Amino acid sequence: MTQGGPAGALRPDPVRISRTIPALRETVFRAWSTAEHVRHWFAPEHFTVPEATVDMRVGGAFEVCMQAPDGTRHWTRGSFAEVTPVDRLVLDLRVDGGDGTVLFTAWTEVTFADAVGGTRLDIVQTYTVYDPAMLAAIGGAPEGWSQTLDKLGAEVARMEPGAVQAPAARSVVHAIFSLERTYDAPAARVWNALSDLEAKSKWFAGGGDWVPLERSLDFRVGGRERARGRWQGGSHGNTTTTFDAHYLDIVPNERIVYSYEMHIDGRKISISLATMELKPAGGGRTTLKVTEQGAFLDGYEDNGSREHGTGFLLDRLGASLAE
Repeated sequence: MTQGGPAGALRPDPVRISRTIPALRETVFRAWSTAEHVRHWFAPEHFTVPEATVDMRVGGAFEVCMQAPDGTRHWTRGSFAEVTPVDRLVLDLRVDGGDGTVLFTAWTEVTFADAVGGTRLDIVQTYTVYDPAMLAAIGGAPEGWSQTLDKLGAEVARMEPGAVQAPAARSVVHAIFSLERTYDAPAARVWNALSDLEAKSKWFAGGGDWVPLERSLDFRVGGRERARGRWQGGSHGNTTTTFDAHYLDIVPNERIVYSYEMHIDGRKISISLATMELKPAGGGRTTLKVTEQGAFLDGYEDNGSREHGTGFLLDRLGASLAE
């Protein structure tokens, strides 16, 4: 134990605990992401969580009220200092006394890694103690975390009944395809539909069951584009998809080259290089050729769905140009 800092604060040795949970990393990570999930598990045995606030973003709140069997409530308050889906979380937490003074802080680092049998969770909690009377409580942290992670395992099983399984083996499957569409519109108008956020939002989406959650476009060499949304029911279930692109080459009205990643519920499923070429087709029309080279990752089975989905989007682009 060391002593120093404000008012002679004490710094006991960090608490370290690891656990392998038989589930995919995406599911274990998601169990930390909302108050609904956290209320089911973030407390030791015999404690409940009647209230929680979870805003998973850097600076977002992480506040949990743990209630003892006798009704006594213990609040842990803080915020997310780091969020790296689905690899790492860092929480800056504190416990306050009844008069609002800080009793101790707990810098909590959580890493998620694929492991034989599921997901390995490694937690390191580093304390700064301002009230020496709290040292006894911190001494019980390893057992408290062990009981808490038992409940986390139960929550993960509740989240994915019958679907809990070890991560797929690492693998990469490559694919390439090209598609063409000829539109009754000049190149400048097609270009605008590819490069302007408002115009592109009319067609670059998942369809009627897909609800947009986040949309941005910085159309320049080195710029990025992001489209994130959630499928509502249907054959897709309530899954979230994320498209993250990086523009590499832009020749106005002629060519766009970009790379992009696709995620499903935080799981990276592919990395692709895409090229769009625009050529005049006579009579004020334009032919757009799209070529993609994809690397599909870790057991994800594409089975031609990316080519089909790209064709669907190109048809939506054509419909938007006809409006």
